[in-house]
Amino acid sequence: MRVLPRRALLAAPAAVLMFSLVACGGSEGSDSSKAADTQQSAQSAGGAEEGAAGGDADDKKEPPLTGDTKQKAEAAALAKYPGTVVKSEEDAEKPGMYAVEVKQSDGTSIEVYLDKSFTVTDTKKEGTEETEDAG
Repeated sequence: MRVLPRRALLAAPAAVLMFSLVACGGSEGSDSSKAADTQQSAQSAGGAEEGAAGGDADDKKEPPLTGDTKQKAEAAALAKYPGTVVKSEEDAEKPGMYAVEVKQSDGTSIEVYLDKSFTVTDTKKEGTEETEDAG
């Protein structure tokens, strides 16, 4: 009986994985959706290592605001709630909204939510789950 080289034994699972990825990505669609499918498959295959590397899988990535958008959002938030900007980002919990965290003079922080036209629509005091109307 012939024994297979160790490389062949290690390459077989990789070949099966690649075949599966190609087969799943064979439908018509955009390159970004194929990349997302491939990334999701890779994460499923290596989920144990990713969990050990850190980061909570349920956390939503909130990209920071930049450029004119950042300046306008922060100016609108500070006009209504004076203080110092702690951070400004796109809001993952409320898609299509911006969130600017402002530290007020009394030491409290407030999250100010703005729409795409930089109108304050809502606020949330940091450290609480209560939301108060911006009216």
